[in-house]
Amino acid sequence: MLSDGGTKAIVREIDRARSEILVQAYSFTSAPIAEALLKAHRRGVKVAVILDKSQKTQKYSSLTFLTNARIPTYIDDKHAIAHSKIIVVDREVVITGSFNFTKAAEEKNAENLLIIRSKELARPYLENWRRHRDHSGA
Repeated sequence: MLSDGGTKAIVREIDRARSEILVQAYSFTSAPIAEALLKAHRRGVKVAVILDKSQKTQKYSSLTFLTNARIPTYIDDKHAIAHSKIIVVDREVVITGSFNFTKAAEEKNAENLLIIRSKELARPYLENWRRHRDHSGA
């Protein structure tokens, strides 16, 4: 478990977003992270999410919550597993690591989370997000 809490750190970065949040997630069941994305969406931040195809049948997936909130949500079914765990905030903050956006990642698993503040390093993550969105379905 992370000392400050991975979920808390992610929510803090989402709450700081001013213009855009792009998410790629393998497993996404974290209510606090989904609620933070909705809050950002409601304050005018562009939010878009790409999820692994397993999220269509995963119990407690945030897919339905995000879709019902009219947050653009895509399913990447072009790979055996779309295993990314990435959030790009305002094209300059990258959140990545092994940390799935789940309660288990927070409370049960040995995980790592890295927050990078660099427009230069964010660029390839943005390009990767766009490539995956381009082949993902709704």
